[in-house]
Amino acid sequence: MDNRQTTGHVSALFTIIIWGTTFISTKILLVDFQPVEILFFRFIMGLLALILVCPRRLKGTTARQEVTFAAAGLCGISMYYLLENIALTYTLASNVGIIISVAPFFTAILTHLFLKEEDKLQPDFFIGFVVAMAGIFLISFNGASMKLNPVGDLLALLAALVWACYSVLTKKISRYGYHTILTTRRVFFYGILFMIPTLFLFDFRLELSRFAEPVYLFNIVYLGLGASALCFVTWNFAVKVLGAVKTSIYIYMVPVITVVTSVLILHERITVLAGVGTILTLVGLFLSESRVFQKKG
Repeated sequence: MDNRQTTGHVSALFTIIIWGTTFISTKILLVDFQPVEILFFRFIMGLLALILVCPRRLKGTTARQEVTFAAAGLCGISMYYLLENIALTYTLASNVGIIISVAPFFTAILTHLFLKEEDKLQPDFFIGFVVAMAGIFLISFNGASMKLNPVGDLLALLAALVWACYSVLTKKISRYGYHTILTTRRVFFYGILFMIPTLFLFDFRLELSRFAEPVYLFNIVYLGLGASALCFVTWNFAVKVLGAVKTSIYIYMVPVITVVTSVLILHERITVLAGVGTILTLVGLFLSESRVFQKKG
């Protein structure tokens, strides 16, 4: 594995560690904010941060490339988070956690269909997927009975499919040869643009005075600068280097990070089932990563 590949794996792992802890910040903010308000504020902050970091403009794009940027913004920024948040109002968080984790499977299918030059998937990927899903099931449900909620579960499944679309679009964008920060910024712009109409449907309030509360300010900054501006750049870089499928496999680790964070920050106790689930998830991750692709001969 060369240095660039190693950097790609580190970037994907770093991103997932941050994304796996965002539920704490979101939970704190939900006391006084609507989900769509958190979403809007964090990505506006993320966009402004990326403009400050790299103020030069993205030039020379074609109409077809702009359509791809717009599609990525619609899928990865607007639709994914809205579908996930709406799903949580209809079904259990554990259901959403399980269903969202099938995103790597969808990514593999879409990559095979639309990115023809990608190599053929090995059986190890699918074995790892099954093992990881078993682990995620144990972590999420932890012995509780599963309650199906068709509307919420279907929305969560759609969110996983939408994220897979975003992963494939990101890989396609990476081939344009533009700087990762500039392309991420363009995707953010379109995502926010598509988000604006939904603000009128979900009781959006500007009321910036709420951020006078230090705990709210800290958590929106964490989401805006860390989970959005920084992590979307590192994730998109990982997709550029590793490919859509290999990078998406790291999504399996989100429930594991959630368990670890709950123990360290919320002082929750880890159960035997959660511990076994964590081990299974990591084994599934390594199985899927071991020989994900069969080289074309």
